[in-house]
Amino acid sequence: MEDSKPDSLLSTLAAVGRFGLMLLGIIGISVEIFRDNGWLKQLIGKAFASPGTLLLIPLGIGVLFLLNKVITDGAGKASKKGDIPLYIMMAVGAFFLYRIITTGSF
Repeated sequence: MEDSKPDSLLSTLAAVGRFGLMLLGIIGISVEIFRDNGWLKQLIGKAFASPGTLLLIPLGIGVLFLLNKVITDGAGKASKKGDIPLYIMMAVGAFFLYRIITTGSF
């Protein structure tokens, strides 16, 4: 049996901070998507504005598929590049934290 050491207080606090920023990013994006005249309503309005924009939907799905192939390695296991979405969401969370501090709302 291996002797495992607990994480230090600093690494635990850093993990809680990363989780908090990620959670704040998810909440902030959700608020922006589902508010009145939010991103979802604008996206649907623009998507059905012309037939040309409807053709971009399969292209977007293809880009998401290729992004998934880039993030995972050949064996299907997540590589270190899989941390990129976490860091992006943390940056989004930091942005919404700044907006909350400066304006008092999302």
